[in-house]
Amino acid sequence: MPRRFVTEETRVPFASALRGVRARGYGSADFRADLGAGLSVGVVALPLSMALAIASGAPPHLGLFTAIVGGVVIALTGGSMHSVSGPTAAFVVILAPITARYGMSGLLVASLLAGVVLVAMGLMRLGRLIQFIPHPVTTGFTAGIAVVIAVLQLGDLVGIGPLTGERVWERLGYFVSSLPSAHWPDAAVGALTLIAMILSPRITKRVPAPLIALTLAALAGIALDQAGFPIATIDSRFGGIPALPPVPVLPWDFDGALTWSMALELAPSALAIAMLGAIESLLCAVVADGMTSSKHDPDSELLGVGLGNLVVPFFGGFAATGAIARTATAIRAGGRTPVTGVVHAGFVLVAMLILATWLGYIPMAAMAGLLLVVAWNMSDVRHFARMVRIAPRSDVTVLLVCFALTVVFDMVVAVAVGVVLAALLFMRRMVEISGARLVGGEHGHLAEGLPPGVVFYDIAGPLFFGAAEKAFAALTVVGSGVHTVIMDLEDVPAIDATGLVALESTIERLNGLGIKVVLVGVQPQPQTVLHRAGFDDRPGLLEISDHLSDTIEQVIRDNRP
Repeated sequence: MPRRFVTEETRVPFASALRGVRARGYGSADFRADLGAGLSVGVVALPLSMALAIASGAPPHLGLFTAIVGGVVIALTGGSMHSVSGPTAAFVVILAPITARYGMSGLLVASLLAGVVLVAMGLMRLGRLIQFIPHPVTTGFTAGIAVVIAVLQLGDLVGIGPLTGERVWERLGYFVSSLPSAHWPDAAVGALTLIAMILSPRITKRVPAPLIALTLAALAGIALDQAGFPIATIDSRFGGIPALPPVPVLPWDFDGALTWSMALELAPSALAIAMLGAIESLLCAVVADGMTSSKHDPDSELLGVGLGNLVVPFFGGFAATGAIARTATAIRAGGRTPVTGVVHAGFVLVAMLILATWLGYIPMAAMAGLLLVVAWNMSDVRHFARMVRIAPRSDVTVLLVCFALTVVFDMVVAVAVGVVLAALLFMRRMVEISGARLVGGEHGHLAEGLPPGVVFYDIAGPLFFGAAEKAFAALTVVGSGVHTVIMDLEDVPAIDATGLVALESTIERLNGLGIKVVLVGVQPQPQTVLHRAGFDDRPGLLEISDHLSDTIEQVIRDNRP
């Protein structure tokens, strides 16, 4: 029987980031660093959370609720020491159609169901598997999401208002046909916001670009209103921001009762939210690890994000996950522990309570300009173009398919197809890295010092689906003059059901030809599978040996004249 290796992973099922904080200690210097970083990222999160809520079809204050509640829960229960969580742009393309069709109750219930899926993924320890989703899949998703977000902002940017239509081309058509009715004051404020967002980081990085841009936009909006050119603002569109903290609500009754049939219809969307949230949160944690030389626990991170999405809807919030831009901002500002995320949430809460009236003056065109810059940064056009230029053809195909599906259809379809493509790409890679070498036979035995009638078959790589057929293909030529086949499985770390069936079929075929098979160097996982399948020594047909050298010596002795 294979040994059971006791590792840190088997001793500690889930290692939250707070456990790491307790292990290393937490002092006043840590708190000062986390306080400053939390305040810095809170300034960025405040307008961005409102903008993402608006883009998702929700009132802006619900984005703030998401940042407040989700930021605290995920920070305290997740597996990353540095991730800062809240609403993210990646969710917009999934959430906006849900809100349009099912209302706010549907949005909150879909987020709740996604939380259930994420908790289950964490408990089943699927965190490390999510990390193996191929880069072309995530790159295609991200670039496609960026395009959809950008299109969604065009109407507010020029004063047309929200674009109608379910598909990107329908919204673009509506935008083009409505351009003659564009409102120049809104367009001017939108252009001012874009210019400020682009130029302010080149002038100073001490003050976040969104703070500068939105402040200038709000002042410009007030001046235009005083001059008799009113523009659309958060106040005029949504009635302002309530100066109230998040309070408990029932997600399914938020703006009207949600039926069971509607909840079931939300299941595919909830699964897409969960998959995208898992990818986004773990990618964020990996980025944070790279910036800080730390290491997160992927299963705990999924569990924390799931718990966050379970709790947030009961306070009026929607889907939340780790936010890469906010996390990077926090780390650059000196954040050391999850306390940074808690402070960031506290700042958003206090700012909402104190500045509610002033936040209502922010123009809708300015929010659109902010999200256009976010979309541009998400798209990473240079990296996308480089991938298309240098990546293998199969990777480029996956990249473009995921991008096209995200833009043309929606994230539910894109995620479903993307996961399938990831599996197909994995199978292709397994076939490529798996190999086998056949030595010996009637004429080749002298090269390896084997006696006549003995062949040596060296298999390398896992015997998974797709790779198993390739691994045993060479043995189909074995036949005349051969009485023993030695299979070296020392370089086979794992075998699945497909590999087992292929191995059994090969052994049965060889035994049927009167050929004995010797399996050598079976590793622990394949050994367990073979033991369960009833593989035992059968005189003259099958032998299982531990050492290759001893086996070859024994075969040579048995074949001496």
